[in-house]
Amino acid sequence: MTILEAHRFSSLVGEIYDAAVDPARRNAVLEQVAGFVGGSAVTILSRDAARISIEIHQHYGTDSRFRELYRDRYVELDPLLDRHLDLAVEQTIGVADVMPYSDFVATSFYREWVEPQGAIDLATVALERSNARTTILQVMRGRARGAVDDSMRERMRLIAPHIQRSRVMGRQIRARSHTMADVAEVLDRLSTAICLFDPEGRIVHANAACRQMLADGDLIAMVGDRVVARNTQADKIFRGLFDLVAGGASLTDRRKIELMTSSGDQHYLAHAVPMAHARNLQRDRVAMALFLQKVSMAPQLATGAMTAAFRLTPSELRVLMAIVELGGVPDIAAKLGIAETTVKTHLGRLFEKTGARKQADLVTIAAGFAAPFALPSDPDEFV
Repeated sequence: MTILEAHRFSSLVGEIYDAAVDPARRNAVLEQVAGFVGGSAVTILSRDAARISIEIHQHYGTDSRFRELYRDRYVELDPLLDRHLDLAVEQTIGVADVMPYSDFVATSFYREWVEPQGAIDLATVALERSNARTTILQVMRGRARGAVDDSMRERMRLIAPHIQRSRVMGRQIRARSHTMADVAEVLDRLSTAICLFDPEGRIVHANAACRQMLADGDLIAMVGDRVVARNTQADKIFRGLFDLVAGGASLTDRRKIELMTSSGDQHYLAHAVPMAHARNLQRDRVAMALFLQKVSMAPQLATGAMTAAFRLTPSELRVLMAIVELGGVPDIAAKLGIAETTVKTHLGRLFEKTGARKQADLVTIAAGFAAPFALPSDPDEFV
């Protein structure tokens, strides 16, 4: 390999790994692979160990009609595909390595599938082999380049491990992306505002409730790339939380929950959790998680879960909810428009079904069914 070819190889390897991050580059990379090894078409495909199914993962230079023909008919006639079961990974083979070329030209595989694509030869190298599947790189050789030679075999051997590592990297990146997307979707469903900050106080991630809170601007708002509180009392608490993280101190030395008041006199509970000492963190890493929840005397309760758990009737559930909101029997009777004796009857049944002995116990039980998820804008959204 000349110096120019070595530089070309090095550049191609970089492109291969870039494709792991940006899948849109894969076809262009396969085109470069074809040019580097001297092929006219490139396919990455796999076959299961039971020889039942075949999957074409990536391709360049092949017509869809021939890919379908290969998968549906000619795969069983390919003289190279299953030879890799007995060969080392990254060992390249051409047709001449497994059968006389004159015999290959006489096969229907050559006459009906290889030759009509303007090719005269075929070479393959195994990228990965497991008990379940074998994945190979298949390269066709065009008429102008002649039969597969040692130079082509060597170049395919050199490039194969990089293609495989790029595929593994791509799978890991996609798996991580899917996981983070799933987590973000769950966080967006929560009614509590969750804001993740880096060591310098910039937001790394905000769930939907936090984004809405920032947009409302009543308690906190964005100024440039920083979050600021909207009044002196809240700002003092807010900055104090960051000072502790920046100084490397643990919040276990003080209360983790603070009561913050918005500019509209709404009260919020602020719960800060330091993720690690800031001096051990790089920029854009999470240093603190801040949970903000508007204080409410009547939290959103999972009424369906309570009804199912204790087999409550609709009337008993209404009384229980009124107890949480109001407490006293006379007030409950007035709110629901029923007699106090009826309220007491329902109370007795609630005590019996839940095991509670007093109304305060019922409130505690109901608090255990507080729903963490935000109410949907569309009542039919949750099934």
